[in-house]
Amino acid sequence: MTRAAARLAKRQGATSKKKSSNDAKRFIKAEHVTPDGELAQTASYSLNQEMIDQKAPFDGFYALCTDMHDPAPAIIKLNGGRWIIENGFHIFKTDFEARPVYVRRDDRIKAHFMTCFVALLIYKYLEKKVNRGGKHFTTEEIVDTLRSMDFLSVAGEGYIPTYTRTDLTNNLQGSAGFRTDTQIVTKQKMRSIIAQTKKREKNDDAE
Repeated sequence: MTRAAARLAKRQGATSKKKSSNDAKRFIKAEHVTPDGELAQTASYSLNQEMIDQKAPFDGFYALCTDMHDPAPAIIKLNGGRWIIENGFHIFKTDFEARPVYVRRDDRIKAHFMTCFVALLIYKYLEKKVNRGGKHFTTEEIVDTLRSMDFLSVAGEGYIPTYTRTDLTNNLQGSAGFRTDTQIVTKQKMRSIIAQTKKREKNDDAE
């Protein structure tokens, strides 16, 4: 109600017919008539006291509907981590562009989403390693930075990084255990980096 009153004070009336359960605009009503009952061309906005009275008995309560039979504290704890799952699906739909799916066969649909889940697992692991030292980078920042880390191949010399060095690229390379932001990366150095990553894969498989 306080937010609704603040919107009215700023002359921000209801702007959408679709109002979520947390939207302050649900406590604002629009009237298109004058005090004399005549039809008005412009809307007049005011607090919807009827809606306020209707919601008042539920102030301070947050209802959860579940088929779980666990104790209430356990259910509340699980619900507190729901945002992590929702964040994962958000990454799927936006940064990973998992939808729409352009395949029809069941096996290919399963393979598509399996690839997406593996990518999400790898990303979450990387995100945890990169966001350290008081730094916090968004999914968009991390993904866009990885995509922009290109190199220019110079015949007989090696590779010149074409990306700009930032705190994020420093953290990414620190997590990977090697650097590619020097003035030029020789071919021998690049082969060494690739061999190093393959060696790590073999060690992980052995474990």
